[in-house]
Amino acid sequence: MSNKPTTTDLEWTELDQRAVDTARVLAMDSVQKVGNGHPGTAMSLAPAAYLLFQKLMRHDPSDAEWTGRDRFVLSPGHTSLTLYVQLFMAGYGLELSDLKSFRTWDSKTPGHPEHGHTRGVETTTGPLGQGIANAVGMAMAARYERGLFDPEAPKGESPFDHTIWAIVSDGDLEEGISAEASSLAGHQKLGDIVALWDDNHISIEGDTETAFSEDVLKRYEAYGWHVQRIEQSVNGDFDVQALHSALTAAQRETSRPSLIAARTIIAWPAPNAQNTEAAHGSALGDEEVAATKKVLGFDPEQTFQVEDDVFSHVRKVVDRGREAHAAWDKRVQEWRAANPQRAAEFDRISAGELPDGWEKSVPVFPAGKDVATRKASGEVLKALGGVLPELWGGSADLAGSNNTTIDASSSFLPEGNPLPEANPYGRTIHFGIREHAMGSTMNGIALHGNTRVYGGTFLVFSDYMRPAVRLAALMKLPVTYVWTHDSIGLGEDGPTHQPVEHMAALRAIPGLNMVRPADANETAIAWREITKRHATHPAPHGLALTRQNVPTYEANEGAAKGGYVLFEAEGGRAQVILIGTGSEVQLAVEAREALQAAGIPTRVVSMPSVEWFEEQDQAYRDGVLLPDVKARVAVEAGIGLTWYRYVGDAGRVVSLEHFGASADYKVLYREFGLTSEAVVAAARESIEHADANRR
Repeated sequence: MSNKPTTTDLEWTELDQRAVDTARVLAMDSVQKVGNGHPGTAMSLAPAAYLLFQKLMRHDPSDAEWTGRDRFVLSPGHTSLTLYVQLFMAGYGLELSDLKSFRTWDSKTPGHPEHGHTRGVETTTGPLGQGIANAVGMAMAARYERGLFDPEAPKGESPFDHTIWAIVSDGDLEEGISAEASSLAGHQKLGDIVALWDDNHISIEGDTETAFSEDVLKRYEAYGWHVQRIEQSVNGDFDVQALHSALTAAQRETSRPSLIAARTIIAWPAPNAQNTEAAHGSALGDEEVAATKKVLGFDPEQTFQVEDDVFSHVRKVVDRGREAHAAWDKRVQEWRAANPQRAAEFDRISAGELPDGWEKSVPVFPAGKDVATRKASGEVLKALGGVLPELWGGSADLAGSNNTTIDASSSFLPEGNPLPEANPYGRTIHFGIREHAMGSTMNGIALHGNTRVYGGTFLVFSDYMRPAVRLAALMKLPVTYVWTHDSIGLGEDGPTHQPVEHMAALRAIPGLNMVRPADANETAIAWREITKRHATHPAPHGLALTRQNVPTYEANEGAAKGGYVLFEAEGGRAQVILIGTGSEVQLAVEAREALQAAGIPTRVVSMPSVEWFEEQDQAYRDGVLLPDVKARVAVEAGIGLTWYRYVGDAGRVVSLEHFGASADYKVLYREFGLTSEAVVAAARESIEHADANRR
């Protein structure tokens, strides 16, 4: 079934226009009822959104997760009513009562669209620029998915071909992330993207001339995009025929992503509010709403008015969606018959299942050898890549340092790229020096489905990714961040590259699981656990990995529980518990030896993941951190914020509460007091304090 439109002719009836005007009325009334929101853009974009949902998009409202559907991304999430009204009209399960409860407690229509909360919402948008980057990730995933299941099919002829539609705003295009993501999309020649730019010249502070005057289309042309511009009709509204022609032309352009600039009038056709900044983020007011309804031919005394003939007309898209779905199913059956092995793989991957015996591929490292956890991670990744074709990813131009290359001979690059390893369906993504876009495109890849994605950079540069990481946590997306060079242990590069506050800051994000393994075996177990959780406990995971070599201990399955007893106290019940994470576990182990030699029974707990540990029941946690042992020391080469709840009043934290310096990492650890001797001294203080409290 071709993904290309068969005609550029548009049938546009009086009922279509009435439906568009109904969408405008519903947007005004929804904001007016709650008293706050963003009505203006939803009013001016109503024709564009209607065209997409009713005329152009391949979608099935009765099956919002249909693999063969087009995707729609509303990047300016503040105009959520643009989407909600179309979901209501198209029959995705929203009712008028949901529009009436817009932006209120427990409603299906929150202020910004939330994936997983409202049926039909493909991604959570709000922070501007994230949506367009998500769309880029979706297009990347679509291409990789096609490579997994139907690579030989001509363009537009595979059941896995579809279009990623996006609406973007001035604000999206001002945010730096859009530049990163759009540059990447142009480089990758992602022809499945069609983005409509709502060029309304209005932002919160007024006319965009206050801050935005570049030639956007020339910029996008320079990125390698196909660009078009359409003007509004003489009455100030969209020229629907011109818009339809531009959208279909963009969809036919499969060798480049497309951007269409559409000059719009915010809050059109409100007599007094149109083209004003007030219409962006404020209710229009009863008088202006009534006046606008009169202009549109609606009863100003009625609210949420949807005429029966309009309702019947827009709901016909449900039948059209089912027909498109049935045609796609027929095409898929033909594909299954011709590709039984790929079909079986598709069924496994789409169900989130793992192949039989996959765990055997995860290596076990011999104890006693010093290995950097970043190196161990690279070995595990290559092993997993051999049994999980859906696993792919790369790095923000740091693959040699992050060890994130599964297959150096297979790079995800478009046809025409001159590099010998270029393959449109390659395993290794080259994100370029674009951490912000990497994070958000990874979200888009995960949202698209049917692949497993990871991305790497230095831990300190997670700052560039944080907005996308936060949204991944909010959406519970199974993405994996390979963050290496995780402490002052990276040495001579100095404080600009040495993360100090980053572990604590990332652990503060609800729903993000951070894993800082102590050694190669914990790294392998962490990768195995993350892989298992992809479908059963979807959530983003961050691996914080060392540059420097660290000792390898015997593999212990307790690592999958986030915290476990690495070495037990000898010579009696533990008098003190030493808690270590990452490269500092070795300091706790060395300190234990000194304390044991002094006759102090000492337990060492390795805690690679606070979040996984907190998932365990109380009995397990108490079995690891004995409640009656009040003398405790935690050690980590970063700020100690994480650890005070575990060490208690009598405990001590050996940490780093300031920036690092440029020197050999062994010198830095010594000079900054991150030593086994410091842990021993802290343990003695803690024991003394705990004993004093008991007395």
